[in-house]
Parts: sequence; structure tokens; C-alpha cells
Amino acid sequence: MNWYLTVLKKYAVFRGRARRREYWFFVLFNVLIAIALALVDTSMGTFDPETGTGLLGALYSLAVLIPTLAVAVRRLHDTDRSGWWLLLLLIPIVGVIVLLVFMALSGQHGANEYGGDPRQSDSADQAQAF
Repeated sequence: MNWYLTVLKKYAVFRGRARRREYWFFVLFNVLIAIALALVDTSMGTFDPETGTGLLGALYSLAVLIPTLAVAVRRLHDTDRSGWWLLLLLIPIVGVIVLLVFMALSGQHGANEYGGDPRQSDSADQAQAF
């Protein structure tokens, strides 16, 4: 849950880097919340099967649109790619597959043009906790 809240705290931060863990936990919690909201929308009668969305689900999707884009851009930065690679989503099927591969790749070790290695900063934070 901490990774989800971390992304929300960086609501519109498009610079820097995001670890795989940060990105994928955010995606996981988004999917779980979307399923829960779909169930609530269905029970309230606000779910439209033709569009596949309900009132609460649509409002939630709109609320997390910018954080979702921001964490995706930061994830691409971690793999030393520009955020403009997100435009691959405009290419049906192939674009989604390529982006899934990019998001699953390990980040670049050490600093790159987008910032320092987030794994090293996490290690420093854990060392300070002790």
C-alpha cells in the first residue's frame, strides 16, 4: 500500500525515476480498486455493461489519470527511455506489448540523464532507519 501512496504523493511529478516495484504495485492496487468499484457500481445500478464502466469507476479513473501517466513516464526514465515512448499506446496491440516489455525490464544501474538510481536511494533510506 505504501507504493500506491508514494505515487499519489508524487501526483504530477514527471521527472526522476521509478522502480519496477513502485510501478507494478501501483498498477496492482489500481486493478483491485477498479474491480471493487465495478462491484459497487453494479450493486448500485450505475454500471453500464455496453461501455464496461460505472459512475464510481469512471470518476476514479479520471482521478488517477495524471498519477498513472507520471509513474509510467518515471518508469520509462528508469529504463533510460524518454516518456514520449508512451505514445506507443496509440499503436493497437503491438504498442501495448512493447510498453509492457519496457515496464518489465530492469532499470539502468547507476545514474542516467533522468536522475540517480532509485534502488540506491532506497538502500540509503533503509540504512538511515537503523
